[in-house]
Amino acid sequence: MLPAVFPILARDSEVTGFIGSTPARVYRHGEAPQNVVRPYVTWFVVTGAPQNQLDDPPDIDNYSVQVDCWSDDDSEVEELATAVRDAIETEFHMTAAIANGRDPQTMRYRIGMIFSFWTHR
Repeated sequence: MLPAVFPILARDSEVTGFIGSTPARVYRHGEAPQNVVRPYVTWFVVTGAPQNQLDDPPDIDNYSVQVDCWSDDDSEVEELATAVRDAIETEFHMTAAIANGRDPQTMRYRIGMIFSFWTHR
C-alpha cells in the first residue's frame, strides 16, 4: 500500500554505499532514531490520493513523498542526495527540491526532495 521507498533505496548499490545495507539506514515517518549513524535517509508521505474511476474501484494511488538525506558533511549529503534521486528516478519522478540547509539543532546537513509515486493496488 505504501510507496516502495525503502526497497528502491535498499537495492541500489550506490545508495547503500552511503547508508549501509544490513539494515539500510532508511527511516519512515520523517524521523530517525536518536544517535543514528550518519549519513541516513528519512521519508514520509506528504499526500496521497486514489485515481478514482466511474465504473470500478481505484486500482492506482498517487503519493507525494518527501525524502530527506542527512549527513554531518556538506559534500557527502549532496552525493547521497544525488544517488537517492537517481535511484528513485529509475521508476518515479522527482517533482521538487524543497530543502538544502543545515538543521539548527543537530547541525546536520539536509537535502530534501519530493517524488511522485504511482502505486498499483
